[in-house]
Amino acid sequence: MDYNKIIKSIKSKSGKFNGNELDNVLKYLDSQNSDHKSIDWLLEFEESFAQIVGSKYAIAVNSGTSGLHAALFAAGISDGDEVIQPSLTVIMDAYATIHLGGIPVFVDSKKSSWNIDPSLIELKITKKTKAILTVSWFGLPVDMDPIMKIAKKHNLIVIDDSAETFYGYYKGKFSGSNADIGVYSFENKKHLTSGSEGGMIVTNNEKLATLARKFAGIGYKHMTASAGRTHLAKSTFQDPNYFRFDTIGLNYRMNSISAAVGIAQLERSKSLVKRRKDNAKFFIDAIKDCSWLIPQKYDKKLYEHSYYTFAVLYKGDLVKGISWKEFYNQYKADGGDGFYGNVAIPYLEPALINKKFGKKILGKGLCPISEELQQSVMAFKTNYRDVNECVKQAKILKTLIDKIGRK
Repeated sequence: MDYNKIIKSIKSKSGKFNGNELDNVLKYLDSQNSDHKSIDWLLEFEESFAQIVGSKYAIAVNSGTSGLHAALFAAGISDGDEVIQPSLTVIMDAYATIHLGGIPVFVDSKKSSWNIDPSLIELKITKKTKAILTVSWFGLPVDMDPIMKIAKKHNLIVIDDSAETFYGYYKGKFSGSNADIGVYSFENKKHLTSGSEGGMIVTNNEKLATLARKFAGIGYKHMTASAGRTHLAKSTFQDPNYFRFDTIGLNYRMNSISAAVGIAQLERSKSLVKRRKDNAKFFIDAIKDCSWLIPQKYDKKLYEHSYYTFAVLYKGDLVKGISWKEFYNQYKADGGDGFYGNVAIPYLEPALINKKFGKKILGKGLCPISEELQQSVMAFKTNYRDVNECVKQAKILKTLIDKIGRK
């Protein structure tokens, strides 16, 4: 194997991990033979992340989904508890609720932003409601202030799934840091990655942080809000009468290699997200004055979009008589590399449809606005590392729109 060739490829200008990722991984792998063993990769990653986000505590986990599971556990979700959550999102938010015995209660979306509609939340609150789980979708932060106000009124915990909103801001606050608990994902396509999978939980609440860490750390009793382990004398933990666990948890801990990669990504996270924002501008320009491609609407004075993708609502079927799929096929035929549709509504997925949770049988018609939006979304990639390729894709889109007609 030609290691020099591989290293050159990793470090190339277009490489996904061309920062200090390789150097950090090599340091970790050499830790058994050198002074590198003194580096606590997880602690460094957590502390650096917390500082950037502006939260007191950060807990690294092995995926965003496990982070949601741990966050809901920390919020006290158990059998029969209801968790209010958006309907235009991924199914994992519902999964995390269900695995704790909770009941997902779906709320419809705002037509403008596509995020959960705060005005509909209070209508869904019952005596069984224990938490509100929000999702900042496609990179646009959720309208958090009215949601926090509702939560305070009803003594509820708010968890924000900010998997797609790293370096997104709402009223000057880092998306996810303005909820009781924020959860981020480092899956390979996210703004920053820890290699392939990973996640982070943040909070300013010591009790919530401790519970989340213990749940994600197999329930070790010595875990604290700010540390995955404490230093104990060997004579203590080697004693047969030493008891280790005081919480029923799962092994959701992030490994050190992932943390090593995450640290390097975090070092240049501003530039990684800026690149997505810059790439989005090419698509924004491409759809200018097009009446049948409609982006998320938001007040730029209050929100800063982080553009996980550049998403629009497609109305070409109504305005031009061209179906979503026909437009997709033409874009591909013209040299485009495709775009994503919105993931299916969680309660319409085969795993959940027609299932009964609480008194509600899940099925079509539960959240009509979200169901309509889901069929119309087109999400264009913004994670091009070669800006010329992004320019090319945006030009293909622009040319196709001009061919069809913008009005």
